[in-house]
Amino acid sequence: MDSSLPPIRASFNGSLRIEGRPERLTSESGAVILREVLDRLGITDWLVENLVDPRDPDLITHPLSELLRTRVMLMALGWRDGDDADALRNDPALRLSVSDRRGDAPLEQRTPPQDGRLLSHNPAVPDGLASQPTQSRLVSLLSTDHNRVVLRSALVETAARRVRTMREGHRPRYLTIDLDSLPVEVHGAQSGSEYNGHYHCRIYHPLVATVAETGDVLDLVLRPGAVHTAAGGLDFLLPLLDDVERELCQVASVRIDAGFPEEHLLSSLEGRGTGYVARVKNNPVLDRMAAPYLRRPVGRPPAEPRTWFHEMVYRAESWSRERRVVLVTQERPGELFHHHFWLITSWSAETMEGPALLELYRDRGTAEGRMGELMNVLEPALSSSARPKSHYRGKTPKKRTPSVDAFANNEVLLLLNALAYNVLHAARVLMSSATEEGWSVRRLRERVLRVAGRVLTHARQVTLIVTSAAAGLWQTLWRPLTSFHVVETS
Repeated sequence: MDSSLPPIRASFNGSLRIEGRPERLTSESGAVILREVLDRLGITDWLVENLVDPRDPDLITHPLSELLRTRVMLMALGWRDGDDADALRNDPALRLSVSDRRGDAPLEQRTPPQDGRLLSHNPAVPDGLASQPTQSRLVSLLSTDHNRVVLRSALVETAARRVRTMREGHRPRYLTIDLDSLPVEVHGAQSGSEYNGHYHCRIYHPLVATVAETGDVLDLVLRPGAVHTAAGGLDFLLPLLDDVERELCQVASVRIDAGFPEEHLLSSLEGRGTGYVARVKNNPVLDRMAAPYLRRPVGRPPAEPRTWFHEMVYRAESWSRERRVVLVTQERPGELFHHHFWLITSWSAETMEGPALLELYRDRGTAEGRMGELMNVLEPALSSSARPKSHYRGKTPKKRTPSVDAFANNEVLLLLNALAYNVLHAARVLMSSATEEGWSVRRLRERVLRVAGRVLTHARQVTLIVTSAAAGLWQTLWRPLTSFHVVETS
C-alpha cells in the first residue's frame, strides 16, 4: 500500500507544505532506553527461563522474549491496548528495541508476494511487532497458575536487582513494605469486577505492596471489586516478607492502613518478629480512652500547630491480647477542639517513641504517590472478557475453543503494567541521581522517552537521530546507565 501523502498546503500559511514520505521516523525513540534498562537488569532472560511456553517451537514467529518486551514497552510508553501494536507495527525504534536480532535485521521488510510466492528468505522471521491477536494469546499464555506466580516473583526480582546494583551488590539492612489496596475501574462486566459502594463505580480491588524507601512495586494480586480491604492480606503478605528478606533486604517491617489491622494478620507478624505500624479506626472504646486528652490546654491558643503523644495499651474484642497504641492529638490555631487518631505498633516505646512512629507512618504518603503514578500514568486497562464463539458465518462452529479465564487474564495485564512501572522507575531513579532533581514517571516519559527520532541504516549499521532538545537528557541518563550492571548479593 502506498503510504505517501500527496503535498498539502496550509491555508493559514501558503509557504507551509505538508508531505508524507516512506522514511523511518519514530515518535517512540525512548523504547531504546527501555530495552537498555531491561537488558541491564537481565529481567527478560530471567522471565524466559522461568515461564512455561507451551507453543510448538517450529511454529513460532515471535519468540517469548520479543512478545514480553513488546507488551512491557508499549505499556511503559503509554500504549494501553493490545491493538496499539498494530498501529505501531512498523515503528523502527520499537522494532529495533524488541528484537533479539542484531544489526539492521529487525528493520527488514518481507518482500510482498509475487506470482503467488513469498520471496522472503525466512518467513518465520518477525515482520514488525506482533499483532493484537498474538498479544492476546500472550496474555492467555501467561494466565496459567505457574506463569502468574513467575510474573509476581519478577516484581521482587526486578526491584532486588535494581537496588543491589545501585548498592554495589549489598542489600540494605532495613526496608519497609507498604501494604494497601487500590481501585481499578472497569467499563463493562469483566469477570470478578463488582460495584463498590465506597468508590461509587465498578472496580477490581487488588492488593499491592511497594517498598517505602525505594518506590519499587513488589507484588500485586487481583481481587473482586466488593471484597473488604483486608481480605487475603495475610496470605499475600507473609510469603512476600520471606521473598523480600531473602532477595532485597535483611530485615523488613510493614506499614498498613486502618482497614488492615485484624487479629490473624497482627499475631502472624508478631509471631515472625516483624515490626509494624498501622492506624486504628476510632470506636466508642477508643473515644472514651481519648476523651481526657482532648481538652485544649489553659492559656493563649498557639500560633503554630502542636502535637502530643499519649502511650496506652488496648485490646479489641477480636484480639487475643493487649497491644501498644499511641494516641496522637493535634492542636491547630483557630480550632476549638483537638484532632486525634490512634496508631498501633509491635515496637516498644523504648525502640520507637511516638514522634518517630508518627513520622514513619506519615511517610505512607510517598507510597500512595507511587501507587497513584502506576494507576494515573500507566492507566491499566483490564478489559479481558470471556467471549465464547456461538456462531461462525451464521453456522454453529464445528469446534468450540474453550473460553479464556478472563479474571486470570486481567491479573496478568495488571502484573505486566506493574513490571512496566518498575522499568520506568529504574530509569527515573537513574535520571534523578544524575540530575540531582526529582523526576516523576510522567515527566520522564514525556520529556525523555516519547521523543521524535529518525532511523538511518548504512552497511548494516543503524543510527537513531533524536531531537537536540532530547539529546542532552539522553546523554545525562546514558552515562549512569552504562555502569548499571546486575551484581551478586553480598
